[in-house]
Amino acid sequence: MLIGVPREIKIREYRVGMTPAGVRELVDSGHKVLVETNAGAAIDFDDAAYRAAGADIAEDAATIFARADMIVKVKEPQPAECTMLREGQILFTYLHLAPDPRQTRLLLESGAIAIAYETVTDANGHLPLLAPMSEVAGRLAVQAGAHSLEVKQGGRGLLLGGVPGVSQARVLVIGGGVVGINAARLAMGAGARVTVLDKSLGRLTELDNQYGPQLETLYATGESIEERVREADLVIGAVLVPGAAAPKLVTRDLLKTMKRRAVLVDVAIDQGGCFESSRPTTHDDPVFIENDVVHYCVANMPGAVPLTSTLALTNATLPFVHALADKGYRQALADDPHLCNGLNVHRGKLTYEAVAHDLALDYFPAREALTA
Repeated sequence: MLIGVPREIKIREYRVGMTPAGVRELVDSGHKVLVETNAGAAIDFDDAAYRAAGADIAEDAATIFARADMIVKVKEPQPAECTMLREGQILFTYLHLAPDPRQTRLLLESGAIAIAYETVTDANGHLPLLAPMSEVAGRLAVQAGAHSLEVKQGGRGLLLGGVPGVSQARVLVIGGGVVGINAARLAMGAGARVTVLDKSLGRLTELDNQYGPQLETLYATGESIEERVREADLVIGAVLVPGAAAPKLVTRDLLKTMKRRAVLVDVAIDQGGCFESSRPTTHDDPVFIENDVVHYCVANMPGAVPLTSTLALTNATLPFVHALADKGYRQALADDPHLCNGLNVHRGKLTYEAVAHDLALDYFPAREALTA
């Protein structure tokens, strides 16, 4: 199979879908890899390194999309990339379709087979291709939140950990999954007073057993969210409904009751955001202020540390790329129900139920679409 790796074109996105080490693995297995020039240059994976691993170098994205049987990316395809996809071509990347009707429509019109990293599962019901970036995003959320609390960024002028004789900041993490756990760990390490809200008593028990009285754990109800949001200096939105749009847990009315120049960091922004006032921002212009509350809503947070993020992501994706290349997508999806859960679009049909529900589109079960 010929696998294409284009350069990412989203603003300030320097990650790359495959490392030279990954290229070497695929070439050694008899596949061909075509990498767009300078795809990894920003993180010191230059064209020479890809050539040494056995890849060919393409001068532009159009060549990649025209020739490759499978496209391996990081971020969701931008409109210009969607229009280059062709019928029957495999796209393997993050998609986040639920809050993005335009991308969904373009993928359906393309006739491509779109497999989303974020909905691939494992035997434990976890999301193994989302987890690495969730770990990075959770830790970055605290760094971004701490920076946004500085007065120059519009924040309250607080240091997370305080100093002797001065109270530390209050950090609220909504969601105790991978993002939430990593955010809580880093915030506690910085000396903040941290609370995690979640609806899973099992998860709250795990966190309590692990961190004890250093971490406050609370069951998430409307009342507990409202109470803790009002008290917080920094709120990190870390909720996830796999494949679906994130629920709006902090309303604009609640926003009006928050401390002046408190900070919201919405890690769920890729799925539409969990704060009603959220809207996607970029690394070039990461924050905005609404109702005197600072919002950090960068939609590709792990792109801030692209070398770490690329290595973490490709460690997880490479076995699945191998399976798709070795077996072809139909056999690979038939053999692995967890990879099949990643199938979101198949030749003009929407095959992920949560996305179809959120966008009010027709849903076709993946197995039926594959055998039609």
